[in-house]
Amino acid sequence: MPNVMSKPDILWRSMTDTLAMLGWSGSLSFLIGLILGVALIVTKKGGVMENGVLYQTLDKVINFFRSIPFIILLAGLIPLTRIMMGTAIGVRGAVVPLVFGATPFFARQIESALSELDGGVIEAAQSMGSSPLEIILRVYLKECIASIARATSIMTVTLIELTAMAGAVGAGGLGDFAIRYGHQRNQIDVTYVTVIILTLLVSVIQMTGTVIARKNTH
Repeated sequence: MPNVMSKPDILWRSMTDTLAMLGWSGSLSFLIGLILGVALIVTKKGGVMENGVLYQTLDKVINFFRSIPFIILLAGLIPLTRIMMGTAIGVRGAVVPLVFGATPFFARQIESALSELDGGVIEAAQSMGSSPLEIILRVYLKECIASIARATSIMTVTLIELTAMAGAVGAGGLGDFAIRYGHQRNQIDVTYVTVIILTLLVSVIQMTGTVIARKNTH
């Protein structure tokens, strides 16, 4: 791997940039997506906080952002990214579009995960006088940890793919490393090493999600 060994500092910086993008955008996407996913479940018809107007609004907004290809979303959010982060390039410039790209997907994953909960459990909690907030915290979120863990691992893997795509347009990270040196300079070993690193990262994330899901399955 002569080309890789000649630039270890660049490879290391690319790895840390990818992990930074993954950490910031993943944390924000998890928090916002979890809130939106729960809101979809509780406000739908028959939900514990049924609200047709709010449900339809959230449903349409999520569908709208999910329908936009990420590369187009990345370009379209440049003005907003500059306002919020002060730049539209580098790791900071990638966080906003990554959150917009991953959050709608994760919200749907959470909606699907919470939908697996037996309705009888919700009815039992309501019959015991539990408030909607208590049902959300003690029933939905507590009983669906395994499903939420699986959804989180899927979302994180998706984010890795998006960070690689963002790297191709100036966000840095392993995607930028593979494109700039592996593709544009025809350094095949750089491309292969990048693929191996991303594969290992995805494997670790999937294994972690699987372990958490198994320990919380009952």
